[in-house]
Amino acid sequence: MTRIVIRTSETLDDAARLAASLFLGLMVMLIGIQVITRYIFADPPAWTEEGARYAMVWAGLLGATIAFRSASDPVLVRPAIVTEGRLRFAGLAGRSLAVVLFLAPILYFCIFGPGLDPGRGFLARSAVRQAESLGVSMVWFTAALPLSIAIILIHVLASLARRGAPAPPKDESHET
Repeated sequence: MTRIVIRTSETLDDAARLAASLFLGLMVMLIGIQVITRYIFADPPAWTEEGARYAMVWAGLLGATIAFRSASDPVLVRPAIVTEGRLRFAGLAGRSLAVVLFLAPILYFCIFGPGLDPGRGFLARSAVRQAESLGVSMVWFTAALPLSIAIILIHVLASLARRGAPAPPKDESHET
């Protein structure tokens, strides 16, 4: 079971890296179109600005999952007592508990509304709204929040499964 959780975390991290990179590239491309059409043609389409904004949200939230897994996320305190020695797992458990206590209610209300009604949850309410200039359901953009929370919670489980050992660094070298 622990191998499955760890492998799932690794796979999700790889997918988040790819998707965040694609969304970042899309954002830059849309901003480029916006700049060119604004300053050369004096007629920027509104959809580029809205598309760039939503691409930024997806890239940012997926990037947050990557930062969390690699322990590159901002923290208030990173004392050595919880990163080394016998208290490592206690520190990990405390961090994990804090993350779950913060994110679980947000994930809950993304799915459910008052009275456990999924029809009144954040995603359901977003599904009936449309983006102004893109004309698609807002759920395609708001889904980034519960998805990123779910990925972070899986990373928490994988971290606990590794008993606090840091996630192995990504091999960024392309040696053959």
